[in-house]
Amino acid sequence: MGVQSRPDELGGSPLRRLDTSVMHPARRYNYWLGGKDNFAADRESAEQIASVYPAVRTAARENRAFLRRAVRFLVEEAGVRQFLDVGTGIPSADNTHEVAQALAPEARIVYVDNDPMVLVHARALLTSSSAGATAYLDADLRDPTGILEHPDLREMLDLDRPVALMLIAVVHFMSDEDRPYDLVARLLDALPSGSYLAMTHFTADLLPREVVERSAAAVAAGHYKPDGTARSRAEVGRFVAGLDLVEPGIVPVAEWRPEVPAEQRPARADASIYGLVARKP
Repeated sequence: MGVQSRPDELGGSPLRRLDTSVMHPARRYNYWLGGKDNFAADRESAEQIASVYPAVRTAARENRAFLRRAVRFLVEEAGVRQFLDVGTGIPSADNTHEVAQALAPEARIVYVDNDPMVLVHARALLTSSSAGATAYLDADLRDPTGILEHPDLREMLDLDRPVALMLIAVVHFMSDEDRPYDLVARLLDALPSGSYLAMTHFTADLLPREVVERSAAAVAAGHYKPDGTARSRAEVGRFVAGLDLVEPGIVPVAEWRPEVPAEQRPARADASIYGLVARKP
């Protein structure tokens, strides 16, 4: 079964609300990963950040590598066959369904994003194995009820069986005023025991002081406006309160069940992102 979405979402309308003059994190991330599905505003924002944090491309690649390893763990060791991937981004190599269905063809994946370009690419690229299923919802993490009550999600996923909630490099785009802890808890509350949360989150914990100071100076000078919120390890830990952390816990993404020896991994400062997987008891 291929991508399933409502006709009004996949018709000609999505690109009508695409504003190429405004940066979108999904397209900026695509640029850092070497993709071509981005516009001048996305590239300008990406380069502004890279001028302060030159290792940002390494961080983006390591974040993607964490996704692959986390999905592999969830399928092979945790036995998960259902995924809810919120903040999908523009399809790249090794998307959640590609990794999951390569190991378990019957796996079912629901993607969620709110960028029109992601929506268009989803229809073209996020195709499923014949044994499994893949759907895309045009929705926002800030509206968990809209996600959970969406008819396509209800059709695709059995919420009486474990689901892996994937929040990869998305929660740090929400400020504290967005009440991110409540939003994540709302999604987790709807999932049964035995479900999992896989998350990555940007942090300043691992950055050298000079990088933090350079970033603060650039923001103060008006060179760029930050669109994310760096959170400490303790603050990231609040998202998994009441869950059972999978070893090795909350660690830099390059150190979560790595597949290469330490000398081949980037320095912590070059991938200043925490990664974790946790199980709902």
